Amino acid sequence: MDLEGANFENLEFTFSENNYSISDRPNHVNMLEELFPGLRGGDGGIPEWKEEGAPWTILGYGPSGLISMMKEMFSESKDGIFIHPSASIGDYVEIQGPCFIGENAEIRHSAFLRKGSWISKNAVVGHATEVKNSILLPHSKAPHFNYVGDSILGFGVNLGAGSKISNVRNDRRRVFLTMKDGSRIDSGLNKLGAMIGDDSQLGCNVVTNPGSIITPKSMINPNETVSGWN
Repeated sequence: MDLEGANFENLEFTFSENNYSISDRPNHVNMLEELFPGLRGGDGGIPEWKEEGAPWTILGYGPSGLISMMKEMFSESKDGIFIHPSASIGDYVEIQGPCFIGENAEIRHSAFLRKGSWISKNAVVGHATEVKNSILLPHSKAPHFNYVGDSILGFGVNLGAGSKISNVRNDRRRVFLTMKDGSRIDSGLNKLGAMIGDDSQLGCNVVTNPGSIITPKSMINPNETVSGWN
């Protein structure tokens, strides 16, 4: 690609584990607030979004991504792991840095927190649950045999037992997002799970396909497969 003389004002660089792309900047100004209205409450211990109109970009692997943010925040820590003194850590838990575990968070027996896990205040990661490069906002729960990859769980979200958030397409191509108006957006990411709005409840054994968006207070029945905007 010839970039000589290009105008970068309306472009953004988006990084993934495997590549990067340059794409038109998304223009969904209120998307962060629409999906996660609990952020208005100013609850502490949450990451900072650089792109409020494109909240998924915080899951990228560039300078403004979650992993880079935590590496900078916890640079004085040998392993890049912050655990609040009030957090509860069960037996046989594995934690990879960088990782943030907030106030009164609960990490139960045999959970696996891979790098980039941000577990906010009063959130729960349960038995045999795996979290990777994801944000659990306050009071959200992934309590039983869940996989949460490259995703954002809103305030008070609950994943039923066995629910899985898929973050990679079978063909390994970049993940596209379907917006509320039906338009399709290239996320620029090869790995992107779901953005699940505040107070949503997923039944047991639900599977969300890459790029799924679930609006606040949604109720997903057990055993369903979810795609696109819901």
